[in-house]
Amino acid sequence: QVQLVESGGGWVQPGGSLKLSCEASGFTFSTYYMSWYRQAPGKERELVASIGISGGITNYADSAKGRFTVSRDSGNNMVYLQMNSLKVEDTAVYYCKAHNPWNAYWGQGTQVTVSS
Repeated sequence: QVQLVESGGGWVQPGGSLKLSCEASGFTFSTYYMSWYRQAPGKERELVASIGISGGITNYADSAKGRFTVSRDSGNNMVYLQMNSLKVEDTAVYYCKAHNPWNAYWGQGTQVTVSS
């Protein structure tokens, strides 16, 4: 069956870094756009970063530009989110999403906590 499994979350101090991973299975990874969303307590879920099918086109929320980098590895069906210079306001559950014009899938989420 279709699965998106996130990993790499945890606790980090402000200014630190984390790299999130999303492992995809059960669908044709190379035909899907991939995105990272996050949801903080009391907030709406928001788009953080997205990457095109070939990996050549990326987009970032204003809050993530210059600090986060999204990438994908087609050979291993993986998508990554490298997060640097983390801030307290980055604290949220981060979700991996795969979609194309016909389908959309979500991962279970991984917690990222930034605090001193």
